[in-house]
Amino acid sequence: MILLVDIGNTSTKVATYDIKTNKVKNYSSFLTCKKNTILKIIKYKKNKKIKFSFISSVVPNIYKIIKKNFNKNKIKVFEFKDKKIIKNIKINVNKKLQVGSDRIANAIGSLNYYKKNCIIIDFGTTTTFDIALIKNIYEGGIIAPGINLSLRSLSEFTAKLPLIKISYQKNVIGKNTESAINSGVFIGYSCLINGIIEKIIKQTKKKYLVVLTGGYSKIFKKNINYKTVINKNITLHGLAMTVKENKKIFNEFR
Repeated sequence: MILLVDIGNTSTKVATYDIKTNKVKNYSSFLTCKKNTILKIIKYKKNKKIKFSFISSVVPNIYKIIKKNFNKNKIKVFEFKDKKIIKNIKINVNKKLQVGSDRIANAIGSLNYYKKNCIIIDFGTTTTFDIALIKNIYEGGIIAPGINLSLRSLSEFTAKLPLIKISYQKNVIGKNTESAINSGVFIGYSCLINGIIEKIIKQTKKKYLVVLTGGYSKIFKKNINYKTVINKNITLHGLAMTVKENKKIFNEFR
């Protein structure tokens, strides 16, 4: 059994992958910033007969702690960015190492799962858009400030604006401070999302399936003007497909 771990700035997702059955299961998620997250991951892996772990991480200090603990427990650790790990995708950008491993995993997962050109929108600490083409090409992407980051900035850098939780809103004109902030963020990001998708289609002259992942997927889905699906575990699926491509390395029988 292989433990899949996606360490993001906001949340850390885990699951188990069985190469023999090609099934991902036992999904779970923890807040990365919480002090007990590492303990939860360590507890999670107990009684699951884990021999290997495959990790995508954009938080180096958390990755180092987890790797040290896993090695101590005789669990072999592989990271997505390891040079010996083959990625069955062409990364068509100028500086490949600057692209977050979670974003490449999202592209691999989406292409394998949906078999279509995909725009993957990940609502995390940042809001990212990644373009994955059916010929197994990662074409590049867009990074915008995350929604929670925007909300916290409004609250922390002003004297009177409160920190709110956004919700679906039809009316663009707010009738009080909270609804005005909600409109600015929810409708503002809806326009940003639709506008960026429109420009991607115009630039590439291709049709896409829009894949939403991350905490705000459900809220924004109904406001997107294009064919859209939600898959909150697409990163883990991408990790599983990468393991499958590298099954000689992840040999559970040695």
